[in-house]
Amino acid sequence: MNLLIKSATVVHPASPFHLKVADILIENGIISQIAESLSADGAEVIDGTGKYLAPGFFDLNCNIGELGLETKEDLQTGTAAAAAGGFTGIALMPNTHPPVHSKAEVEYLLNRAKGNLVDIYPLGTISHKREGKDLSEMYDMFKSGAKAFTDGNRPVQDAGLMERALLYVQGFGARVISYAEDAFIAGKAKMNEGVVSTMLGMKGIPSLAEELMIARDIYLAEDSGTDIHFTTISTARSVELIREAKKRGLKVTCDTAIHNIVLTDEALMGFDSLYKVKPPLRTQADVDALIAGLKDGTIDALVTQHTPHEIEFKDVEFEVAEYGIIGLQTAFAMAVKAGLSVELIVEKLSISPRKILNVEVPEFTAGAEANLVLLDTDAEWEYSRAVNLSKSANSPLLGQKLKAKVLLTCNNHQHFNSNN
Repeated sequence: MNLLIKSATVVHPASPFHLKVADILIENGIISQIAESLSADGAEVIDGTGKYLAPGFFDLNCNIGELGLETKEDLQTGTAAAAAGGFTGIALMPNTHPPVHSKAEVEYLLNRAKGNLVDIYPLGTISHKREGKDLSEMYDMFKSGAKAFTDGNRPVQDAGLMERALLYVQGFGARVISYAEDAFIAGKAKMNEGVVSTMLGMKGIPSLAEELMIARDIYLAEDSGTDIHFTTISTARSVELIREAKKRGLKVTCDTAIHNIVLTDEALMGFDSLYKVKPPLRTQADVDALIAGLKDGTIDALVTQHTPHEIEFKDVEFEVAEYGIIGLQTAFAMAVKAGLSVELIVEKLSISPRKILNVEVPEFTAGAEANLVLLDTDAEWEYSRAVNLSKSANSPLLGQKLKAKVLLTCNNHQHFNSNN
């Protein structure tokens, strides 16, 4: 099917039409023309007046249950939710069973995802079985298609192992992704340590647990001369540490979860386990620092940290509930709610994530494959169970009316139209 998008504002820094109103004609999945005014017989016309056309979003931190945890989410439902949320690429965390710790798992996932609207990028583990003891088969996984390496939601506690990983990937140009938490300091606490945790009588995870690990890995990256990426940073001091490292010329990048720039630990006053995430929701001061870091370039990317769970893992007492929320379909609305401009959202959700993983950024030129999203910052919609395409429903936003919506997602000669 051919599509003609009329009068949309293009948001793509590499395009000559950046921040200009234009028409774009897509024929058989290929951008055939971009101009101020176009017409095409037989094409489906989509009115883009007052809306924004941008490269498809890319999520650097996405959890999908396949392999082994398909009751939480499988590739079919996960990529459906991703397409509805405007994502044309997702990096899959290796938090599966078995974990993605050899080329067999990488190749399985890539083969399973062939022909999908959404491109997937499996991330391999740093350590074998994510046990934090021995290095995984990183080079074999890299040759099979793994773009980067992380132990997912398990921090690498052994500094020697992290140092060896950083040195090892230098030989083939991959990137190490650090989830920064000192597990001994964090202990078994369930929320942010602060005024709210004291009021609720709950043990808190101090900011120091994250910041100490970030400081350690910055030193290791500096010593080895290797790129490092920190995922889901959540505290004001973490932003400062990374800002200082970048000023010193170190090869450091980072991202933060979208829910951590919108919600604070005050959301936990009702002990609602749907707000239980890790790293935990922090204070308003931390939220302000994260948003400032996004605006000044300290924080390179936004992620959804999409983490699906069956109902029996969330509809329980707060203390025993699992961490995580789903966020693919609500990412754009949440980013707009945080007060970010469309231009900044596109930079942090479309451009920078691809650069971090060394993935080609989609082009808006004649002859290029159509990899794009159409965004409406004014559209109001309800995130109901009927429109939720994830297999899981662990989102505190379900049943709420949201503002800002992804209208159209195109990639791989396919498209998803939210109005259909």
